[in-house]
Amino acid sequence: MKKNISIAIAFACAVLATASSSVHADQGDILARVRAISIQPDVSAGGTLGAIGTGVNNAIVPELDFVYMVRPSIGVELILATSRHQVTSNAGALGGVNVLPPTLLLQYYFNAAGKVRPYVGAGLNYTLFYNNGLHAGDTPVSIKNSSFGPALQAGVDVQVARNLFVNADIKKIWMRTSASAGDTSLGSLKIDPLVVGIGVGMRF
Repeated sequence: MKKNISIAIAFACAVLATASSSVHADQGDILARVRAISIQPDVSAGGTLGAIGTGVNNAIVPELDFVYMVRPSIGVELILATSRHQVTSNAGALGGVNVLPPTLLLQYYFNAAGKVRPYVGAGLNYTLFYNNGLHAGDTPVSIKNSSFGPALQAGVDVQVARNLFVNADIKKIWMRTSASAGDTSLGSLKIDPLVVGIGVGMRF
């Protein structure tokens, strides 16, 4: 009986030791995450676009990101995702456009050696607008193809296995463009989405 108890205690200690191992990343490690994200534009428009009540719809898409750990508590993250958004006005739909905003962030991880690791980040995004299907009646609408803007981020990684974790993340990205129909300027369009995501990640 005592032998069985000793074996049980030894097994419990081994399980606890495994469970207490953290998802902390060492210098040089790479974290890879896959998220489902909800992109929620915060739209403001100027000129004719503002006058006609221009809006941009939400979108839910996958997102992939990679983090290189410069230090156990400092990482550099590259975020990759693309989405298609429908643009509307008071008069009806104006068509759709694809958005590709690769974003580079410098991150700081709190509780770097723990199982729950909150983080914050700040950086820069480059937004590419492509596959433009916008139109005003029968007239095609041209837009500025790209923009640069800041990005802010907060999130948390929670360990579920030795090198596997779940992730929740929120970002604010500033992006803008301008539009014209022929030689006529239609004004500026600020999209500035809030991006909310949840997913899983692995440490390599």
